[in-house]
Amino acid sequence: MKLNVAVQMDPIARINIRGDSTFALLLEAQKRGHGLSYYTPDKLSQRGNEIVAPVQVLTVRDEVGDHFTLGEPRREPLSAFDVILLRQDPPFDLAYITSTHLLERLHPKTLVVNDPASVRNAPEKLFVMDFPQLMPPTLISRDLDEINAFRDEHGAVVMKPLHGHGGAAVFRIMPQDMNFGSLFDLFSVTFKEQWVIQRFLPEVMHGDKRIILVNGEFAGAVNRVPATDDLRSNMVRGGAAKATELSDREREICATLAPELRKRGLLFVGIDVIDGNLTEINVTSPTGIRAIARLNGPDVAAKVWDAIESKRSQK
Repeated sequence: MKLNVAVQMDPIARINIRGDSTFALLLEAQKRGHGLSYYTPDKLSQRGNEIVAPVQVLTVRDEVGDHFTLGEPRREPLSAFDVILLRQDPPFDLAYITSTHLLERLHPKTLVVNDPASVRNAPEKLFVMDFPQLMPPTLISRDLDEINAFRDEHGAVVMKPLHGHGGAAVFRIMPQDMNFGSLFDLFSVTFKEQWVIQRFLPEVMHGDKRIILVNGEFAGAVNRVPATDDLRSNMVRGGAAKATELSDREREICATLAPELRKRGLLFVGIDVIDGNLTEINVTSPTGIRAIARLNGPDVAAKVWDAIESKRSQK
């Protein structure tokens, strides 16, 4: 099966191909003979009922500093493609939400991965709240009294933006922390929506496990261990990737999530688990494929394309 594939992503010239999961997906698609075209989200337009973009034919190479070639832009209706990969990175802001509204007009006749309506309706730190039995105690709020009551009950907490990404603005707040007042004021000015306040899990020092699910099935995992002087385990923040296997609890988490992920058309998902506690369900632009491959783990990119090809063959 040869598919005509478009990828909506951030500027390809700026990506770090050593760790970029979108690039891994593009390499695998090209290997399978699928046609690749590229555009950035700011180029997406709607004219009448038609969704269009100035796409460019894309060729990729796994060579640092020389990883892509682009053809000349040509205005194309995106309905002409078999598959669109929705792979722009957060922030999950109004621009991102607008993209999902436009792409929703194409799906499912053109298969958009992940389903744009489900991406819009499943923000990573809110969707996860559908599964409180799998999570550490968590509060979504910006109300000072509510936050203080939660801190009184749970002691040390982590506070982070509801729509943050990449480990930015994640803070540990200790009991009687003299920085809390200033941090509360800073969050109040910076983030207009509610925030995430979650019981601190000391076991994060041993790793925050990223588990990849493809069409609800376990596809691979990597344990991200934070630097000794940092709370955050994100690899873009200096976290170290370590090989890992799933515990029984983690398999239980995967099995619990699977039916809802399939129902929502969330084909490629990355969940975060600390010491058996689910903390996030990442659906916008999950990462981890290349780190898993470097650690001799499963070929996640191949599993993603197997699932996409299977879905297209059913049409």
